[in-house]
Amino acid sequence: MFLGEYKHQMDEKSRLRMPTSFKKLLGTNYIVTKGTNGCLFVFSAKSAKELLADKLKETSLFNVNLQKPLRLLFSSAFEVEEDNQGRFLLSKVLREFAKLEKDVVFVGVGNHIEIWEEKNWDNYQKNNDSFDSILQGLSEYGI
Repeated sequence: MFLGEYKHQMDEKSRLRMPTSFKKLLGTNYIVTKGTNGCLFVFSAKSAKELLADKLKETSLFNVNLQKPLRLLFSSAFEVEEDNQGRFLLSKVLREFAKLEKDVVFVGVGNHIEIWEEKNWDNYQKNNDSFDSILQGLSEYGI
């Protein structure tokens, strides 16, 4: 399970290093795609298959309501590979979507990782309800 928050800096060639604790679970090949609230989602190749591709087998190809979100999600997904020094390159499309500049935050969210521009992550946390009221919302999902 992906847990915690880690701050890193993107280098001048737009490369990042995955935090060590996340890397152990991800491996060296993973998928990065546009996420919600202006962040990026990171999935291991295995979890992307389990969470997304396998679920799609159960849906109709002709479900018009499903086509737009699928197109948006999969067209923005990129498989990334680390170089010999453990760095990976994010596409320009993803960097622009998440407004990544230099200071980046990796956030563990259980079954996936999110990548945020540090300023946006800070604003996201400040502009929400209290921690207690947010956690109370989990009860709606049986947690």
